[in-house]
Order: sequence, then C-alpha cells, then structure tokens
Amino acid sequence: MAFPKTLFVSVLLIVVSSCLFVEIDGRSRSRSLLSEQREFDYFALSLQWPGTICQHTRHCCAGNGCCRSDNGPTEFTIHGLWPDYNDGTWPACCTETRFDEKLISSLRKDLDKYWPSLSCGKPSTCSGGRGLFWAHEWEKHGTCSSPVVHDEYQYFTTTLSVYFKYNVTAILAAEGYVPSNSEKYPLGGIVSAVQNAFGATPQVVCSHGAIEELRLCFYKDFKPRDCIMNEKHRSCPKYVSMPERRPMGHESSLPWSLDSEVFSS
Repeated sequence: MAFPKTLFVSVLLIVVSSCLFVEIDGRSRSRSLLSEQREFDYFALSLQWPGTICQHTRHCCAGNGCCRSDNGPTEFTIHGLWPDYNDGTWPACCTETRFDEKLISSLRKDLDKYWPSLSCGKPSTCSGGRGLFWAHEWEKHGTCSSPVVHDEYQYFTTTLSVYFKYNVTAILAAEGYVPSNSEKYPLGGIVSAVQNAFGATPQVVCSHGAIEELRLCFYKDFKPRDCIMNEKHRSCPKYVSMPERRPMGHESSLPWSLDSEVFSS
C-alpha cells in the first residue's frame, strides 16, 4: 500500500518538531538548573603561599608572579573567594556572565600585587575557553555569589577588602611564623594564631609538608566562622614549613613556556 504523501509530511514534521523540542528543552533545562541551583551557605577566602607554590615553577613568563625578580609576592596572596555549601560541595558557573577585564581596570595594580597568577598556564573558563586567572575565578565562583555580590567589579573589590581586613601574613608574623627555608612550625600553633585573631578556625592545605593554602571562612555578612575540615586539611603534618619564595626572574628559566598546571578551583 502506498504511503500517503500528506501523512509522510505530517510524520516528518512531528519528528523534526520533537528533535527541536529535545534540543531546545536541553538548553532550557541547562539554564533552569543554573537558575535553580540553591543559594550558597558561606564564603571561603582561599589564600596561597607563594613560597610553596612557586617551588613547582619550571618555566617562566611575564604573567607568572613567581617569576618576578622584583616586587614578587612574599605574603599570602589571593586564590579566590568561593561560595560553598555546608555539605562540602559548592556551586559553580552559575550564570553565563563572562569576565570583562575592562570592568576591573581600576583595580589592576592591587590585583597584580595581591591576586597574581602563580602559573603560566591559562585556566579554563565557564564559557569553554581559557583565559586569565581572574576570569576563571569570576566565572566559576563569582557568578555564584549572589545575593551578596551582584557583579564582577563588586566581586573583586569585596574580595580585596576582606583580604586586607583579615591579614593572615601579619597575624602569623606577629607570632613568629615567618618565611623560612630551615624552620618548621607547629601546625596547631599556626591554627591557634588565626583562631585567636579572628575567632574562627581556618582550613590549612599542605604540599610535601609545606603550607600551600590557608582558607578563612565567613558567614554571608563576612563575620568569621569555622571552616569545614576535610581530607585536604589532613594533608598537613604536625610540623609544617613556610618556605621563602626564590626570585626566579624571566631570565632564569628559558625558554618561556606554559606550565602544565590544571586549575581546578
């Protein structure tokens, strides 16, 4: 029996419509998931210790803070301000708002000094490409900071403000915990120094016995709260080091090339 032409066209239209519906629904469902992602519970300000991270630098480039001969980082620098959940997970890439470097041009001097990239590698962005360290932090974490932080400029100014107010480097130096390539310090003493100063327990992450990151946690009004301890905190031994950063200079590690480091935070 011949298949009626009108019926064939109708079936074809139904199939095409179904495919378009699935595709459109897939995109709308993805956006819906972003919009329905539950609001975060607290902030974690993650700080990097350059002396530890820069030990892994094998190649230099102009954008790597580890490679600066002069004015290189000698204190904790910012990794990022992260909205987190109390269950140990976190939201990410909450909107499609892309990073715009022009919006933070007035902050460039402070960002270069206190929030430098410590790698030549370009981290991934939520839009699927690769870009500046700041782009990664804004798109992955900053876009999830609502309703406390509403835009890119506010995300960076807020992070800098909290960083300056809670000066971990100064607190530890006052207790005798200073950069050294020979001394080891009690982890409990470092944690207690921060607790006594800010009234909350930090999270410390180590690499090969050296402090790599120290995280301060805050309620949404930026009053300090205890951080949630996890396996990374237990990566630290009882006595830890805070190595000095060794100035490399661009000329010390030629040829320049991209580090293979993968940014995951």
